[in-house]
Amino acid sequence: MTHAAIRPRRLSPAEVREKLGPPDAWIEEKILDRIDVNFRRFIAHSPFLSLATADAAGRADCSPRGDYPGFVKVLDEHTLAMPDRPGNKIADSFRNLAENDGVGLCFFVPGVREVLRVNGSAYPTDDPDVLARMHIEGKEAVLAIVIEVEQAYFHCGRALVRSRLWDPASQALADELPSAGELVAEQMGLDIDPKVLDESLEDAYHSLY
Repeated sequence: MTHAAIRPRRLSPAEVREKLGPPDAWIEEKILDRIDVNFRRFIAHSPFLSLATADAAGRADCSPRGDYPGFVKVLDEHTLAMPDRPGNKIADSFRNLAENDGVGLCFFVPGVREVLRVNGSAYPTDDPDVLARMHIEGKEAVLAIVIEVEQAYFHCGRALVRSRLWDPASQALADELPSAGELVAEQMGLDIDPKVLDESLEDAYHSLY
């Protein structure tokens, strides 16, 4: 990756705060240290979240996690558990958690503009009682991630409103991009019909569990 010869100016935290101004008092007051009934309800309806982790050096990674609504379980008001479903097996999140247990999660509910943010620490588990709560289509998760909640709060919907994420018309943007098979063939220099790769991906998607 090439870098610009002259990098944009870096601001200090004080300069950033000066430009943004102070937050309203009620904004900070809405941050809780637990999962209350409203957060619990939101999590029970959420089929998708993003999970942010970082290694010991602070190198960050953010991965998408999705399943049936309510796939993340509220064990108690300070603890969540998320199943680890079959994926690419690179295990970036697990590797990061072994070095740095800090995590940040953003929960989404289709059609809802607000996002639930949860920050805390996490670790992997194979606890049978936890995994037993995560049966899907007759199959059990092999691992789960336990999240110990330190902060939880709703983030305003400005970003989703600006992005028009839930607007059906926005899906037309997908037609302007190459298919996944085309992307893989080009990036890896494969001499193969991209449609074959697309069909393989579709087969994989239909056997998620």
